[in-house]
Amino acid sequence: MVSQDVIRRELLRELDVPGGVNIGLLDTITRHALDHGYHVILEGILTASRYEEMLAGLHRDHAGRTCFFYLDVPFGETLRRHALRPQHGQFGEAEMRDWYRERDLLARVAEAVIGQDSTLTETVELILHQSGLARAEPVPEA
Repeated sequence: MVSQDVIRRELLRELDVPGGVNIGLLDTITRHALDHGYHVILEGILTASRYEEMLAGLHRDHAGRTCFFYLDVPFGETLRRHALRPQHGQFGEAEMRDWYRERDLLARVAEAVIGQDSTLTETVELILHQSGLARAEPVPEA
């Protein structure tokens, strides 16, 4: 799992800005893992205007199966869910309102839209089936 929050907020201590250093680092980490045969989940609030070029490049350049998913949750529900997270005290409604972009879908890459009514089980099953991982052999433990 490549987490935008970990890379941008914790490692680089960078604000989410156009052309931010985190964008290239997310791309590099994701490509490196993919090139070495790992399954990768790149996750975060990847605003289309800032991240689409990088995401489209990953999609174009990766020879294996690549899937994109967009969690479509209204702002009110986003706030409610955030209140249940361990990091809920790190930022609040004002910051989240700044970050929130309704239906911020990518123009150059097709995304499967996951609605707010999708249960955790339904969401995991959708991702496993679309990615082909439902049929994959388990990875042996090291």
